[in-house]
Amino acid sequence: MKAIDLSGKKALITGSSRGIGRATANFLAEAGAEVTIHYKNNVQAAVEAGQEIEARGGKYLLVQADLASKKDVERMVSRCLEVWGAIDILVNNGGIWTYGEMGSMSEETWRETMAINLDGVFYTTNAVVPVMKKNGRGWIVNVASTAAIRGEAYHSHYAASKGALVALTKSLAVELAPFNILVNCVAPGWVETEMNTEVFSDAEFKERIRQSIPLKRIPDPEDVAGPILFLVSELARHITGETLNVNGGAVLIGG
Repeated sequence: MKAIDLSGKKALITGSSRGIGRATANFLAEAGAEVTIHYKNNVQAAVEAGQEIEARGGKYLLVQADLASKKDVERMVSRCLEVWGAIDILVNNGGIWTYGEMGSMSEETWRETMAINLDGVFYTTNAVVPVMKKNGRGWIVNVASTAAIRGEAYHSHYAASKGALVALTKSLAVELAPFNILVNCVAPGWVETEMNTEVFSDAEFKERIRQSIPLKRIPDPEDVAGPILFLVSELARHITGETLNVNGGAVLIGG
């Protein structure tokens, strides 16, 4: 079996100070990539994420940015290029998940979700693609959600933003194929991350979620980071435009 080797690759992972992004940063670094850890507010978590990589002998860069700000994102990308000289891998992971009941949801709640979950992906991808085109190679992975496939009551704004990422992935896969840039998506279901700490504090609710998953387990962030690592490796060199559902069989689609 061919081992995954990302030696010499430069990766930018948004939202990588915690959760799926942090696990992905660790996996890519262990495979040899030099990783940019992006964070918005929690500098301590970002420092700790970097220290984890350094402890394993990897190289990393910390960059703060508000994904809802085009100026911030462009500064982040410029900093990556200043230090690494290239961006070979982009993982659009940063995002938020908030409650919003249609009929009483504020415009601010809707706009905030779209600004971070969708506009942030646009700003980052739009800034990185010219670099990948120039280098003649690239890998982009968008982190969507099971909500993009089946919807999610009281989180329609989140589901809409993630559904857009699935459509964006398919569109860019065709558009960027002539430049040898692969664009794929992972759609996790429930994951044991800080984003879900509050809802999982209800032990009865958490158990209901676990029982609803055919594999009867709520995955760790590493269970999603593994598929991302696969998609940015040579093992996936003939896969583009795909959405890989990582949900333990909770949502089954396709023919």
